[in-house]
Amino acid sequence: MHIHPVDLGIVILYLLGVTALGLHFRRGQQNAQDYFLGGRSAPWWALAFSIVATETSTLTIIGTPALAYAGNMTFLQLVFGYVVGRVLITIFFLPGYFRGEFLTAYALIEKRFGAKMRAVAAMTFLVTRTLAEGVRISAIALVVSVALGTSEGPAVFIVMALTVLYTFEGGMKAVIWTDVAQFLLYLTGSVVTLIFLLHRIPGSWQEVTQVAAAHGNKLQVLDFSWGLAKSYTFWSGLIGGTFLTMASHGTDQTIVQRVLAARNQRDGGRALIASGLIVLFQFVVFLLVGVFLFVFTQHVPLLAVGDKADKILPLFLIREMPTGLAGLMLAAILAVAMSNASGALNSLAASSVLDFSVLRATKRDPAKLMPLARRMTLLWGALLIFLGLVNWGPVLEAGLKVASFPFGSLLGLFLLGTFDQEANARGSLIGMFAGLLTVFAVFRFSTIAFTWYVMIGACVTYAVGWIVSRLWPYLANEGSKISAVER
Repeated sequence: MHIHPVDLGIVILYLLGVTALGLHFRRGQQNAQDYFLGGRSAPWWALAFSIVATETSTLTIIGTPALAYAGNMTFLQLVFGYVVGRVLITIFFLPGYFRGEFLTAYALIEKRFGAKMRAVAAMTFLVTRTLAEGVRISAIALVVSVALGTSEGPAVFIVMALTVLYTFEGGMKAVIWTDVAQFLLYLTGSVVTLIFLLHRIPGSWQEVTQVAAAHGNKLQVLDFSWGLAKSYTFWSGLIGGTFLTMASHGTDQTIVQRVLAARNQRDGGRALIASGLIVLFQFVVFLLVGVFLFVFTQHVPLLAVGDKADKILPLFLIREMPTGLAGLMLAAILAVAMSNASGALNSLAASSVLDFSVLRATKRDPAKLMPLARRMTLLWGALLIFLGLVNWGPVLEAGLKVASFPFGSLLGLFLLGTFDQEANARGSLIGMFAGLLTVFAVFRFSTIAFTWYVMIGACVTYAVGWIVSRLWPYLANEGSKISAVER
């Protein structure tokens, strides 16, 4: 069943409109700070919305309801850790970022450990973010292919081509302000979808509670059981979610770049913490949508035999939402996906251009930096389109697992630089490899859930880095021995 022509028209108009909005911000770009940080002129609330829109993506919008549809609401426990992690980042990492004129997160690593370790950290980010965005873009394809009745290949190309276009032209300012518009639209649309679903369920909330209880308590949020093999418990959510967020929001250039775009440290912290509270609210909405969809499909089946649970929300929007409203909802999902991809493109380009010593000569000539940044945006756009065609399995958990593998090592490196004055470059590098290998071994030879991977990787990296730095004191330490906090 294909999209109604009116809804299709709304989707097309919105895609073209958001692209035009992004293109508008090409004006006034004078240097790399304008292109990569929007001139540090955005208010904190806009950055908070942009952070949420960036981490949300189509993957989250369709994957989170699918988790609740197939299971329950215990995923929300992971979000508790998201909030705690943001508070710790604000206390421990932000002071270091705002005591220097940094355009990337990894400039802080160079100040502490030298240029080679900056390149290692940046390469870890580039690989991690590229793979994670491949998963997210495949989720874009899911929505577009369901809505337009196309195969997933053309769907990826259509959405990403428009995204690359306005990111190429508008830079970070375009990313931030399109994020704001898209966030407000998709969150409003999600709440409207929740209310509409409840209205369509015979018996309303009473039916939801009865059906949820009869199918294993699908409204369950808290699970205090202890077991490392279980993905979503209170302990894995609070502890694992905290470590995951400290890595994703404290060391990943895609989010740190938005914090660095704040006018000052205070605004950066306000944006980060506010985004955590918003994320908590929106995940409650997304998970309830999934539960409501399960109850609704007890009366009106939507999925065919063999269909992925990830298709449940797009199918509901196409088949059950009123004409016009369905188009707006599909447009909102696609729009936030575009903003998410555009933020990744801009941060990948920033790190590629600024974090590697091979480009030092270019960086001395500001006139060459902007064209290079735009060329890198095109290059990363082409690679992400290719990765969006890969079949990654259940999209939300696939994205989290991909990020969890190297994030622990990256977080461990930042923790060493922040808290261990004796840590040196060699010890940190060996620690990172040890942390990464440990996580791979845990994945391959144990049943430990992915929610613990970042914590394991970070702890091993820190411990091995601490030991090796003392066995080989001062070797290969190109940076200073002053911690990021002291700076």
